[in-house]
Amino acid sequence: MTGRSLKRILGAAAALTLLSATLMAEPATAARYDGQVQAAVTQKLVAKSKFRNVQSSVEDGIVTLTGTVDLYQHKLDAAKLARKTANAQGVRNQIEVAGPNVADAQLEQKLATKLRFVRVGYDNTFDYFALDVKDGVVTVEGQDRTGLGRDEALADIANMPGVKDVVDRVSVAPVSPFDDGIRLQAMRAIYRDSVLSKYATDPAHPIRIIVANGHVTLYGSVENTMDKNIAGLRANGVFGAFSVDNKLVVDKS
Repeated sequence: MTGRSLKRILGAAAALTLLSATLMAEPATAARYDGQVQAAVTQKLVAKSKFRNVQSSVEDGIVTLTGTVDLYQHKLDAAKLARKTANAQGVRNQIEVAGPNVADAQLEQKLATKLRFVRVGYDNTFDYFALDVKDGVVTVEGQDRTGLGRDEALADIANMPGVKDVVDRVSVAPVSPFDDGIRLQAMRAIYRDSVLSKYATDPAHPIRIIVANGHVTLYGSVENTMDKNIAGLRANGVFGAFSVDNKLVVDKS
């Protein structure tokens, strides 16, 4: 074995020893503050009545939260509180939402009504949210132009009694002046039509115009098949739109 090879082997061994020592030291260092973190988190939880049934434990800097709260938002708040505690390395949120049990169909209807009015106005036209509720777990899908609508929608869901958990599948539209131009053209083409202008006056039932990379999708409900077809025609007439997927549904009520 040459001297150079021996040096390489010794160097690799030294590096491995140093890495092992570092990995062993990290948990030990974090564990030094477990008692301090535990006391701080407990003090914060006790200070708020909404966390009266929440307990915490700390191991190697990781805070584990257990117990129950009345609202899903309170579960999120507890994790945020623990995460901001000095020397906390992470949070395992095992809190259960033990508030009122609401039938899935009833809960979905309440949330759908609430979300109709998310960011009423200009941005409302360019957002779309779809809900599915199973055993109190709410899955929300859709697209938001800026992210503000998504944040407001998620906050409304988290504060609704009966919600046990939330699955967020809402995407934020990519920043694109090209898509913004298509949005404005589509909005003008649809809402300036004498037949479709009525949908611009009802903030709860706008025709939702979603644009992604030049592709337009229409969501929402309209009064009849003719209105759906006209909206599709107007969107298809927008210069620069690559395609139009007309997913408007005819209101049966």
